[in-house]
Amino acid sequence: MSDISPIEVTEAPPAKQYLTRGTLPYRRASLALFLSGFSTFSLLYCVQPLLPVFASDYAVSPAQSSLALSLSTGFLAVAIICAAAVSEGLGRRSLMSISLVGAALLTIAAAFAPNWHMLLVLRALLGFALGGVPAVAMAYLAEEIDPKGLGATMGLYVGGTAFGGMSGRVLTGIFAEYLTWRPAMALMGVIGLAAAIGFIVLLPASRNFIRRPGFDPRFHMKAWAGHLKNPALPFVFWIAFLAMGSFVTIYNYAGFRLVASPYELTQTELGLIFTVYMFGIGASSIGGILGDRFGHFAVLLTGLAVTAAGSALTLSSSLPIIIIGIIVLTSGFFMSHSIASGLVGKLAKGTKGHASSLYMLAYYVGSSVLGSAGGWFFSAEGWSAVVFFTLAMLLCAFACAYGARRLSKAARV
Repeated sequence: MSDISPIEVTEAPPAKQYLTRGTLPYRRASLALFLSGFSTFSLLYCVQPLLPVFASDYAVSPAQSSLALSLSTGFLAVAIICAAAVSEGLGRRSLMSISLVGAALLTIAAAFAPNWHMLLVLRALLGFALGGVPAVAMAYLAEEIDPKGLGATMGLYVGGTAFGGMSGRVLTGIFAEYLTWRPAMALMGVIGLAAAIGFIVLLPASRNFIRRPGFDPRFHMKAWAGHLKNPALPFVFWIAFLAMGSFVTIYNYAGFRLVASPYELTQTELGLIFTVYMFGIGASSIGGILGDRFGHFAVLLTGLAVTAAGSALTLSSSLPIIIIGIIVLTSGFFMSHSIASGLVGKLAKGTKGHASSLYMLAYYVGSSVLGSAGGWFFSAEGWSAVVFFTLAMLLCAFACAYGARRLSKAARV
Protein backbone atom coordinates (compact mmCIF):
# COMPACT_ATOMS: atom_id res chain seq x y z
CA MET A 1 0.00 0.00 0.00
CA SER A 2 1.54 3.23 -1.06
CA ASP A 3 0.92 6.61 0.30
CA ILE A 4 -0.25 9.05 -2.29
CA SER A 5 -0.17 12.63 -1.19
CA PRO A 6 -3.19 14.54 -2.35
CA ILE A 7 -2.47 17.46 -4.60
CA GLU A 8 -3.55 20.67 -2.99
CA VAL A 9 -5.25 22.93 -5.46
CA THR A 10 -5.43 26.56 -4.44
CA GLU A 11 -7.41 29.08 -6.40
CA ALA A 12 -5.68 32.31 -7.19
CA PRO A 13 -7.57 35.39 -6.13
CA PRO A 14 -9.54 36.84 -9.00
CA ALA A 15 -7.67 39.43 -11.00
CA LYS A 16 -8.85 42.98 -10.55
CA GLN A 17 -10.95 44.28 -13.40
CA TYR A 18 -9.71 47.80 -13.90
CA LEU A 19 -11.22 50.46 -16.11
CA THR A 20 -8.46 51.03 -18.64
CA ARG A 21 -7.63 54.22 -20.46
CA GLY A 22 -9.10 54.53 -23.93
CA THR A 23 -12.17 52.39 -23.23
CA LEU A 24 -15.75 53.64 -23.03
CA PRO A 25 -16.20 52.65 -19.34
CA TYR A 26 -13.03 54.59 -18.46
CA ARG A 27 -14.30 57.70 -20.26
CA ARG A 28 -17.69 57.36 -18.59
CA ALA A 29 -16.10 57.06 -15.14
CA SER A 30 -13.86 60.07 -15.79
CA LEU A 31 -16.79 62.24 -16.87
CA ALA A 32 -18.93 61.01 -13.97
CA LEU A 33 -16.28 61.93 -11.40
CA PHE A 34 -15.83 65.33 -13.06
CA LEU A 35 -19.58 65.91 -12.65
CA SER A 36 -19.45 64.83 -9.01
CA GLY A 37 -16.66 67.29 -8.25
CA PHE A 38 -18.43 70.07 -10.13
CA SER A 39 -21.76 69.46 -8.38
CA THR A 40 -20.25 69.16 -4.89
CA PHE A 41 -18.30 72.40 -4.90
CA SER A 42 -20.71 74.49 -6.95
CA LEU A 43 -23.47 73.71 -4.44
CA LEU A 44 -21.17 74.25 -1.47
CA TYR A 45 -19.86 77.68 -2.52
CA CYS A 46 -22.84 79.09 -4.43
CA VAL A 47 -23.85 81.18 -1.39
CA GLN A 48 -20.53 83.03 -1.07
CA PRO A 49 -21.40 85.90 -3.45
CA LEU A 50 -24.83 86.10 -1.81
CA LEU A 51 -23.57 86.86 1.72
CA PRO A 52 -24.06 90.66 1.36
CA VAL A 53 -27.58 90.01 0.02
CA PHE A 54 -28.40 87.75 3.00
CA ALA A 55 -27.13 90.41 5.41
CA SER A 56 -29.43 92.99 3.79
CA ASP A 57 -32.54 90.83 3.29
CA TYR A 58 -32.48 89.18 6.71
CA ALA A 59 -31.02 92.14 8.66
CA VAL A 60 -28.11 90.12 10.02
CA SER A 61 -24.46 91.04 10.50
CA PRO A 62 -21.71 89.99 8.07
CA ALA A 63 -20.52 87.37 10.58
CA GLN A 64 -24.04 85.97 10.88
CA SER A 65 -24.54 85.92 7.11
CA SER A 66 -21.32 83.90 6.71
CA LEU A 67 -23.00 81.06 8.63
CA ALA A 68 -24.75 80.15 5.36
CA LEU A 69 -21.35 78.89 4.20
CA SER A 70 -19.62 78.14 7.51
CA LEU A 71 -22.31 75.73 8.71
CA SER A 72 -22.06 73.83 5.43
CA THR A 73 -18.28 73.47 5.62
CA GLY A 74 -18.45 72.63 9.33
CA PHE A 75 -20.93 69.81 8.85
CA LEU A 76 -19.00 68.69 5.78
CA ALA A 77 -15.94 68.27 8.00
CA VAL A 78 -17.88 66.03 10.39
CA ALA A 79 -19.39 64.02 7.54
CA ILE A 80 -16.01 63.36 5.93
CA ILE A 81 -14.85 61.57 9.08
CA CYS A 82 -17.92 59.30 9.02
CA ALA A 83 -18.44 58.81 5.29
CA ALA A 84 -15.42 56.65 4.50
CA ALA A 85 -16.44 54.11 7.14
CA VAL A 86 -20.11 54.17 6.05
CA SER A 87 -19.15 53.54 2.43
CA GLU A 88 -17.45 50.27 3.41
CA GLY A 89 -20.89 48.81 4.09
CA LEU A 90 -23.14 50.83 1.81
CA GLY A 91 -20.87 50.97 -1.25
CA ARG A 92 -18.91 53.82 -2.87
CA ARG A 93 -21.25 54.43 -5.80
CA SER A 94 -24.42 54.29 -3.72
CA LEU A 95 -23.18 56.73 -1.09
CA MET A 96 -21.96 59.25 -3.67
CA SER A 97 -25.25 59.07 -5.59
CA ILE A 98 -27.33 59.63 -2.44
CA SER A 99 -25.07 62.51 -1.41
CA LEU A 100 -25.27 64.34 -4.73
CA VAL A 101 -29.03 64.00 -5.19
CA GLY A 102 -29.69 64.94 -1.56
CA ALA A 103 -27.48 68.04 -1.74
CA ALA A 104 -29.15 69.25 -4.96
CA LEU A 105 -32.63 68.84 -3.47
CA LEU A 106 -31.58 70.64 -0.28
CA THR A 107 -30.27 73.56 -2.38
CA ILE A 108 -33.61 73.84 -4.17
CA ALA A 109 -35.39 73.67 -0.80
CA ALA A 110 -33.12 76.43 0.57
CA ALA A 111 -34.33 78.72 -2.23
CA PHE A 112 -37.81 78.52 -0.68
CA ALA A 113 -36.71 78.79 2.97
CA PRO A 114 -39.31 80.95 4.76
CA ASN A 115 -36.81 82.49 7.20
CA TRP A 116 -33.14 82.85 8.02
CA HIS A 117 -32.97 80.03 10.54
CA MET A 118 -34.56 77.53 8.16
CA LEU A 119 -32.06 78.55 5.48
CA LEU A 120 -29.22 77.82 7.91
CA VAL A 121 -30.69 74.43 8.82
CA LEU A 122 -30.93 73.44 5.16
CA ARG A 123 -27.38 74.63 4.45
CA ALA A 124 -26.08 72.63 7.41
CA LEU A 125 -27.85 69.51 6.14
CA LEU A 126 -26.41 70.16 2.68
CA GLY A 127 -22.88 70.18 4.09
CA PHE A 128 -23.48 66.91 5.89
CA ALA A 129 -24.90 65.34 2.72
CA LEU A 130 -21.98 66.47 0.58
CA GLY A 131 -19.46 64.81 2.91
CA GLY A 132 -20.14 61.52 1.17
CA VAL A 133 -18.48 62.66 -2.07
CA PRO A 134 -14.93 63.93 -1.38
CA ALA A 135 -14.41 61.22 1.23
CA VAL A 136 -15.30 58.42 -1.19
CA ALA A 137 -14.46 59.63 -4.71
CA MET A 138 -10.72 59.13 -4.22
CA ALA A 139 -11.30 55.61 -2.92
CA TYR A 140 -13.48 54.70 -5.92
CA LEU A 141 -10.85 55.96 -8.35
CA ALA A 142 -8.04 54.08 -6.60
CA GLU A 143 -10.04 50.83 -6.64
CA GLU A 144 -11.54 50.92 -10.12
CA ILE A 145 -9.16 52.80 -12.43
CA ASP A 146 -6.09 51.18 -13.98
CA PRO A 147 -3.08 52.66 -12.13
CA LYS A 148 -1.60 53.64 -15.51
CA GLY A 149 -4.51 55.99 -16.14
CA LEU A 150 -5.25 56.99 -12.56
CA GLY A 151 -3.36 60.27 -12.68
CA ALA A 152 -5.38 61.60 -15.61
CA THR A 153 -8.69 60.63 -14.03
CA MET A 154 -7.71 62.05 -10.65
CA GLY A 155 -6.69 65.26 -12.37
CA LEU A 156 -10.07 65.47 -14.09
CA TYR A 157 -11.85 64.99 -10.76
CA VAL A 158 -9.77 67.71 -9.08
CA GLY A 159 -10.43 69.93 -12.12
CA GLY A 160 -14.13 69.34 -11.61
CA THR A 161 -13.91 70.43 -7.97
CA ALA A 162 -12.05 73.62 -8.89
CA PHE A 163 -14.37 74.37 -11.82
CA GLY A 164 -17.37 73.75 -9.57
CA GLY A 165 -16.06 76.03 -6.84
CA MET A 166 -15.54 78.81 -9.37
CA SER A 167 -18.80 78.22 -11.26
CA GLY A 168 -20.88 78.16 -8.10
CA ARG A 169 -19.58 81.59 -7.18
CA VAL A 170 -19.71 83.14 -10.66
CA LEU A 171 -23.05 81.74 -11.90
CA THR A 172 -24.90 82.51 -8.69
CA GLY A 173 -23.70 86.11 -8.80
CA ILE A 174 -24.90 86.51 -12.38
CA PHE A 175 -28.23 84.77 -11.76
CA ALA A 176 -28.86 86.80 -8.60
CA GLU A 177 -28.43 90.13 -10.36
CA TYR A 178 -31.09 89.39 -12.97
CA LEU A 179 -33.40 87.00 -11.08
CA THR A 180 -32.81 87.76 -7.34
CA TRP A 181 -31.14 85.27 -5.01
CA ARG A 182 -33.99 82.74 -4.59
CA PRO A 183 -34.32 81.82 -8.29
CA ALA A 184 -30.52 81.92 -8.51
CA MET A 185 -30.16 79.33 -5.77
CA ALA A 186 -32.97 77.21 -7.21
CA LEU A 187 -31.23 77.24 -10.61
CA MET A 188 -27.96 76.12 -8.99
CA GLY A 189 -29.88 73.28 -7.34
CA VAL A 190 -31.34 72.23 -10.70
CA ILE A 191 -27.87 72.32 -12.30
CA GLY A 192 -26.56 70.23 -9.41
CA LEU A 193 -29.41 67.74 -9.81
CA ALA A 194 -28.72 67.41 -13.53
CA ALA A 195 -25.04 66.75 -12.74
CA ALA A 196 -26.07 64.16 -10.14
CA ILE A 197 -28.29 62.34 -12.65
CA GLY A 198 -25.47 62.40 -15.17
CA PHE A 199 -23.16 60.94 -12.53
CA ILE A 200 -25.58 58.09 -11.75
CA VAL A 201 -26.13 57.27 -15.41
CA LEU A 202 -22.44 57.40 -16.37
CA LEU A 203 -20.54 55.90 -13.43
CA PRO A 204 -19.82 52.18 -13.91
CA ALA A 205 -20.69 49.87 -11.05
CA SER A 206 -17.84 48.97 -8.70
CA ARG A 207 -16.05 45.80 -9.75
CA ASN A 208 -13.21 45.64 -7.24
CA PHE A 209 -15.00 46.90 -4.13
CA ILE A 210 -15.74 44.37 -1.36
CA ARG A 211 -18.39 45.29 1.15
CA ARG A 212 -17.26 45.19 4.77
CA PRO A 213 -20.33 45.31 6.99
CA GLY A 214 -19.87 46.37 10.56
CA PHE A 215 -17.96 49.20 12.18
CA ASP A 216 -15.10 48.91 14.67
CA PRO A 217 -14.81 52.30 16.41
CA ARG A 218 -11.79 51.19 18.43
CA PHE A 219 -9.76 50.62 15.28
CA HIS A 220 -10.58 54.07 13.91
CA MET A 221 -9.98 55.85 17.22
CA LYS A 222 -6.61 54.11 17.60
CA ALA A 223 -5.61 55.10 14.06
CA TRP A 224 -6.56 58.76 14.55
CA ALA A 225 -4.84 58.91 17.94
CA GLY A 226 -1.68 57.45 16.43
CA HIS A 227 -1.47 60.26 13.87
CA LEU A 228 -2.02 62.91 16.54
CA LYS A 229 0.97 61.48 18.44
CA ASN A 230 3.17 61.89 15.36
CA PRO A 231 5.51 64.81 16.20
CA ALA A 232 5.13 66.66 12.90
CA LEU A 233 1.64 65.81 11.62
CA PRO A 234 -0.40 67.95 14.06
CA PHE A 235 1.54 71.00 12.82
CA VAL A 236 0.43 70.20 9.27
CA PHE A 237 -3.18 69.92 10.46
CA TRP A 238 -2.86 73.35 12.07
CA ILE A 239 -1.55 74.72 8.76
CA ALA A 240 -4.69 73.42 7.02
CA PHE A 241 -6.88 75.03 9.70
CA LEU A 242 -5.13 78.42 9.58
CA ALA A 243 -4.44 78.71 5.85
CA MET A 244 -7.95 77.71 4.80
CA GLY A 245 -9.40 80.04 7.44
CA SER A 246 -7.38 82.94 6.01
CA PHE A 247 -8.37 82.16 2.43
CA VAL A 248 -12.09 81.87 3.15
CA THR A 249 -12.09 84.99 5.34
CA ILE A 250 -10.81 87.13 2.45
CA TYR A 251 -13.29 85.59 0.01
CA ASN A 252 -16.22 85.89 2.44
CA TYR A 253 -15.86 89.60 3.23
CA ALA A 254 -14.31 91.01 0.06
CA GLY A 255 -17.83 91.01 -1.36
CA PHE A 256 -19.13 93.26 1.43
CA ARG A 257 -16.37 95.76 0.73
CA LEU A 258 -16.68 95.72 -3.06
CA VAL A 259 -20.48 96.10 -3.32
CA ALA A 260 -20.29 99.18 -1.08
CA SER A 261 -19.06 102.68 -1.95
CA PRO A 262 -16.80 103.65 -3.65
CA TYR A 263 -16.67 100.46 -5.73
CA GLU A 264 -20.39 99.55 -5.86
CA LEU A 265 -19.86 96.43 -7.95
CA THR A 266 -22.92 94.61 -9.25
CA GLN A 267 -23.56 90.97 -8.38
CA THR A 268 -22.35 89.98 -11.85
CA GLU A 269 -19.12 91.97 -11.49
CA LEU A 270 -18.55 90.55 -8.02
CA GLY A 271 -19.15 87.03 -9.30
CA LEU A 272 -16.70 87.50 -12.16
CA ILE A 273 -13.93 88.41 -9.72
CA PHE A 274 -14.12 84.82 -8.48
CA THR A 275 -12.76 83.66 -11.85
CA VAL A 276 -9.34 84.35 -10.33
CA TYR A 277 -9.86 80.92 -8.77
CA MET A 278 -8.36 79.57 -11.99
CA PHE A 279 -4.98 80.95 -10.94
CA GLY A 280 -5.14 78.64 -7.93
CA ILE A 281 -5.57 75.59 -10.14
CA GLY A 282 -2.34 76.38 -11.98
CA ALA A 283 -0.52 77.30 -8.76
CA SER A 284 -1.32 73.95 -7.14
CA SER A 285 0.32 72.08 -10.04
CA ILE A 286 3.33 74.42 -10.09
CA GLY A 287 3.68 74.06 -6.33
CA GLY A 288 3.90 70.28 -6.63
CA ILE A 289 6.60 70.50 -9.30
CA LEU A 290 8.61 73.04 -7.31
CA GLY A 291 8.23 70.96 -4.15
CA ASP A 292 9.78 67.92 -5.85
CA ARG A 293 12.69 70.04 -7.04
CA PHE A 294 13.46 72.40 -4.16
CA GLY A 295 11.94 70.65 -1.14
CA HIS A 296 8.36 70.51 0.07
CA PHE A 297 8.81 72.57 3.21
CA ALA A 298 10.69 75.31 1.36
CA VAL A 299 7.81 75.65 -1.12
CA LEU A 300 5.23 75.45 1.69
CA LEU A 301 6.88 78.36 3.50
CA THR A 302 7.06 80.28 0.22
CA GLY A 303 3.37 79.61 -0.51
CA LEU A 304 2.32 80.90 2.90
CA ALA A 305 4.46 84.03 2.41
CA VAL A 306 2.84 84.62 -1.01
CA THR A 307 -0.61 84.19 0.57
CA ALA A 308 0.26 86.82 3.18
CA ALA A 309 1.55 89.20 0.50
CA GLY A 310 -1.71 88.85 -1.42
CA SER A 311 -3.73 89.55 1.70
CA ALA A 312 -1.67 92.69 2.39
CA LEU A 313 -2.17 93.96 -1.17
CA THR A 314 -5.94 94.06 -0.63
CA LEU A 315 -5.40 96.93 1.85
CA SER A 316 -5.03 99.18 -1.21
CA SER A 317 -7.93 101.42 -2.18
CA SER A 318 -7.29 100.74 -5.88
CA LEU A 319 -9.66 98.13 -7.32
CA PRO A 320 -7.07 96.70 -9.80
CA ILE A 321 -4.57 96.23 -6.96
CA ILE A 322 -7.23 94.62 -4.77
CA ILE A 323 -7.97 92.13 -7.57
CA ILE A 324 -4.23 91.48 -8.01
CA GLY A 325 -4.03 90.90 -4.26
CA ILE A 326 -6.83 88.31 -4.46
CA ILE A 327 -5.01 86.61 -7.37
CA VAL A 328 -1.74 86.48 -5.40
CA LEU A 329 -3.50 85.24 -2.26
CA THR A 330 -5.35 82.54 -4.22
CA SER A 331 -2.17 81.35 -5.92
CA GLY A 332 -0.23 81.23 -2.65
CA PHE A 333 -3.00 79.40 -0.82
CA PHE A 334 -3.39 76.68 -3.44
CA MET A 335 0.38 76.24 -3.60
CA SER A 336 0.47 75.81 0.19
CA HIS A 337 -2.54 73.50 0.26
CA SER A 338 -1.18 71.20 -2.45
CA ILE A 339 2.13 70.84 -0.60
CA ALA A 340 0.60 70.45 2.87
CA SER A 341 -1.88 67.78 1.74
CA GLY A 342 0.97 65.90 0.06
CA LEU A 343 3.05 66.06 3.24
CA VAL A 344 0.30 64.26 5.14
CA GLY A 345 0.90 61.10 3.11
CA LYS A 346 4.67 61.43 3.50
CA LEU A 347 4.65 61.98 7.26
CA ALA A 348 1.88 59.51 8.16
CA LYS A 349 2.95 56.07 9.34
CA GLY A 350 0.26 53.62 8.22
CA THR A 351 -3.52 54.21 7.88
CA LYS A 352 -2.88 57.17 5.59
CA GLY A 353 -6.61 57.50 4.91
CA HIS A 354 -7.18 58.33 8.56
CA ALA A 355 -4.39 60.92 8.45
CA SER A 356 -5.97 62.50 5.36
CA SER A 357 -9.36 62.62 7.07
CA LEU A 358 -7.84 64.54 10.00
CA TYR A 359 -6.26 66.98 7.55
CA MET A 360 -9.59 67.53 5.79
CA LEU A 361 -11.33 67.90 9.16
CA ALA A 362 -8.92 70.68 10.13
CA TYR A 363 -9.25 72.21 6.65
CA TYR A 364 -13.03 72.55 6.75
CA VAL A 365 -13.25 73.44 10.44
CA GLY A 366 -10.85 76.29 9.68
CA SER A 367 -13.13 77.39 6.86
CA SER A 368 -16.16 77.24 9.15
CA VAL A 369 -14.85 78.73 12.40
CA LEU A 370 -12.31 81.26 11.18
CA GLY A 371 -14.40 82.20 8.15
CA SER A 372 -17.18 83.32 10.48
CA ALA A 373 -14.85 84.90 13.04
CA GLY A 374 -13.53 87.23 10.34
CA GLY A 375 -16.95 88.84 10.22
CA TRP A 376 -16.54 90.14 13.76
CA PHE A 377 -13.39 91.99 12.72
CA PHE A 378 -15.09 93.38 9.61
CA SER A 379 -18.06 94.69 11.61
CA ALA A 380 -15.82 96.19 14.31
CA GLU A 381 -13.01 97.85 12.37
CA GLY A 382 -13.62 97.30 8.66
CA TRP A 383 -11.41 95.73 6.00
CA SER A 384 -8.06 96.56 7.59
CA ALA A 385 -9.01 94.49 10.65
CA VAL A 386 -9.91 91.54 8.39
CA VAL A 387 -6.51 91.72 6.71
CA PHE A 388 -4.59 91.92 10.00
CA PHE A 389 -6.62 88.95 11.28
CA THR A 390 -5.61 86.89 8.22
CA LEU A 391 -1.99 87.99 8.51
CA ALA A 392 -1.91 86.87 12.14
CA MET A 393 -3.28 83.46 11.14
CA LEU A 394 -0.77 83.12 8.33
CA LEU A 395 2.09 84.05 10.67
CA CYS A 396 0.97 81.21 12.98
CA ALA A 397 0.76 78.87 9.97
CA PHE A 398 4.30 79.90 8.97
CA ALA A 399 5.52 79.05 12.49
CA CYS A 400 3.76 75.66 12.27
CA ALA A 401 5.43 74.92 8.93
CA TYR A 402 8.82 75.79 10.38
CA GLY A 403 8.14 73.55 13.39
CA ALA A 404 6.98 70.66 11.21
CA ARG A 405 10.12 70.94 9.10
CA ARG A 406 12.37 70.71 12.15
CA LEU A 407 10.46 67.76 13.63
CA SER A 408 10.37 65.84 10.35
CA LYS A 409 14.12 65.93 9.71
CA ALA A 410 14.46 62.52 11.34
CA ALA A 411 12.00 61.14 8.79
CA ARG A 412 14.00 62.73 5.95
CA VAL A 413 10.90 64.14 4.18
